[in-house]
Amino acid sequence: MRVAIAGAGAVGRSIAGELLENGHEVLLVDKAPTAISVERVPQAEWLLADACEITSLDEAALQRCNVVIAATGDDKVNLVVSLLAKTEYGVPRVVARVNNPKNEWLFNESWGVDVAVSTPRLMSALVEEAVSVGDLVRLLRFSHGDANLVELTLPPESALAGTQVGDVAWPEDTSLVTIIRGTRVLTPQAEETLEAGDELLFVAAQAREEQLEDLLSVRRDDAAS
Repeated sequence: MRVAIAGAGAVGRSIAGELLENGHEVLLVDKAPTAISVERVPQAEWLLADACEITSLDEAALQRCNVVIAATGDDKVNLVVSLLAKTEYGVPRVVARVNNPKNEWLFNESWGVDVAVSTPRLMSALVEEAVSVGDLVRLLRFSHGDANLVELTLPPESALAGTQVGDVAWPEDTSLVTIIRGTRVLTPQAEETLEAGDELLFVAAQAREEQLEDLLSVRRDDAAS
């Protein structure tokens, strides 16, 4: 897979390193000469250019990319890069970094963004996830379909503890994608039994989040009555 990353700062370089370790082809683009640090990520391609310019993106051969990541520290730049990548080059997957949470509402399919990653929101979500049991935590927003990646740790008193996944009437427009149990990562199977303390990850429509939280948090005595 070929990935172009706009922004060769600490965030862009870290992403590049992870992708390269997983066997992907990576191009880092930045207009600041001081950001071009080939020795830090020597396996990547490097391009000194303005990612907001069509001529630069032509040089980067963006049409050959499977994914573009707009990872600069400037939300305006990330939006422009995302829009150009999607509309001018037809890149299948565009991921954009949101620096200011107030701008998060702009990062949607109208600007060519498939996945918006808000660092402040993600950090606060991870804090909530670490201390919350029974509360739904939103980890990531997907632009298409108005869906989110959400997490909930199943509380001991939940009526679903001890229930098989296939026996649960999940809300519409929700999908259980992973169960994290201790150090294990489980692919949900119909016969898998939910246990108290399980971290459940769902992709869910935003309109269904409250319904999902209510289902998972309902107490045994409430369900029995």
